[in-house]
Amino acid sequence: MRKRLTVALVALGAVLLTVSGRAESVSQIQFQSRYVWNEEFDGFGGLSAIEVAANGRDFLALTDRMTLIEGTLLRSGGRITGVSVQRHKRLQRPKGVTLKHWKRDSEGLAQQADGAFYVSLERLNQVWRYPRAFGAPTVMSSHPDFHRFAQNAGIEALAIDRRNRVYAVPEEVPDNHSQLPLYRLNSKGWQILYYIEASDGFSPVGADFGPDGLFYLLERRFSGIGFRTRLRRFDLNAFDAAGEVLLRTGIGTHDNLEGLSVWRDDAGLIRLTMIADDNFKFFQTSEIVEYIIAPASDTAHR
Repeated sequence: MRKRLTVALVALGAVLLTVSGRAESVSQIQFQSRYVWNEEFDGFGGLSAIEVAANGRDFLALTDRMTLIEGTLLRSGGRITGVSVQRHKRLQRPKGVTLKHWKRDSEGLAQQADGAFYVSLERLNQVWRYPRAFGAPTVMSSHPDFHRFAQNAGIEALAIDRRNRVYAVPEEVPDNHSQLPLYRLNSKGWQILYYIEASDGFSPVGADFGPDGLFYLLERRFSGIGFRTRLRRFDLNAFDAAGEVLLRTGIGTHDNLEGLSVWRDDAGLIRLTMIADDNFKFFQTSEIVEYIIAPASDTAHR
C-alpha cells in the first residue's frame, strides 16, 4: 500500500527533475543517488537534519523527536547503497528544562570541526549547544524575533562556517520583517546579518556551508499532493538576496527533504546530501538523496 501511494504521488507531479537558475547552473548540478532508509528501532523516522563528515561516510542524523543517530553511509561507485547505524539515543535536555511531548521538535543541526554541535527546537524557539554527541546541552542566547515566529515555523535551518560561527534561518518570515532574516551568533548574541528573499512559496528547512565557503539553503514547498524542493546558494561576501538557484524539482520528485550537508568528495566534486522527513506517515519515505556539482561552478570564495 505504501509503495502504491508513493508511486501515485510521484505520478501526479512532474517526475522529471527540472533545474533552473542562472545559465551556468543548468548543466552543473547532477542527480547522483537516492536511498530509501528503513530501521526497526523505536523512534526512527521524522528525519529533519544530517551532517556528513569530510570522508563522505560517517554522519549524524537528527529526528524531530530529539533522537540523534550516528552511522555510516555505505557506498558503491560513489552512490549510497546502504546505512550502518552505530548508535542512536534521545538527546539530553538542559538541566532544569522539562519539555512536553509536542515541544520536542528538534529540526536544525550544525556541527563544529571539534565535534560539538547545535540543535534548534522549532516550537520552543531555542538553540542548544552540545559539547559532545550525548552530553548535556547549554541553551544559547535568544533574539527578540525568536518569540515572534509563527506556530511551528521557527528555526529549521542551522549552519556553521569555517570560523565556527553559527547561522540560522526561520521557516517563515517573522511578522515584523518583510523577508527572511539570516541570523548569526556572536559574542553579543544573535544579530541579523542579511535578509534573504522569500519567493514562490518555498520555506527554508536546512542549510550548510560548502567547502567553497558559500552558504547553501535548502527549501521545500508542499502543494497538497506532494513536495517540491529548491536549493539556493549565497556568497556572503558579495550578498545577493535572491541567491543562485541550483535546483528546483517538480512535485513528487523527492519526498519531504529537510536536511542538508555539503562536502567535497575524493574526486574534488562538491556533493549535496539531503535527507527526507517522513513525518512518521506510512505513505511517506525516509530517503537520502545526493547531487553533485560539476567543477565548472566550484570556484573559490574566501
